[in-house]
Amino acid sequence: MKRPASANGPGGAGGVGGGFADNFKTALKEVSASQNEVTRLQTEVQLGNPKVSLEETMLAMQKAQIGFQTTLNVRNRMVQAYTDIMNMSV
Repeated sequence: MKRPASANGPGGAGGVGGGFADNFKTALKEVSASQNEVTRLQTEVQLGNPKVSLEETMLAMQKAQIGFQTTLNVRNRMVQAYTDIMNMSV
């Protein structure tokens, strides 16, 4: 019986860890793309581009900030869970 392709990921255990790792990488890429888009919008507003509104830029900034904070919280919880597991007595 062949194992699913995701089972070959870093987590190994039935693909659960690999799926999470892939999803986390995708989320990181989306947060990075969002931040890059905000930088682009900020530059356009500073240059006076009439097609880019300040409101649109501010909304994009807030979305990028929320995405970053969420990703940071997930990372912190993962580190805490890892620490808790490593401190368990066997």
